[in-house]
Amino acid sequence: MAKKKAFALRINEDMLKAIEKWASDEFRSTNGQIEWMLMQYLKENKRQPKSSKKSTSSDS
Repeated sequence: MAKKKAFALRINEDMLKAIEKWASDEFRSTNGQIEWMLMQYLKENKRQPKSSKKSTSSDS
């Protein structure tokens, strides 16, 4: 498993509520949802980290 680094994220309250709702619908934590969203965007733009090229069971 890749080492994870913690950092603070400032985000609009309405955007956070929408992400929390989406995370709940997908049975993910808010943090997990944000990480999944970022990875999807990286994949779409062919910028994913080399160590993360394997698809995981949570990919849809």
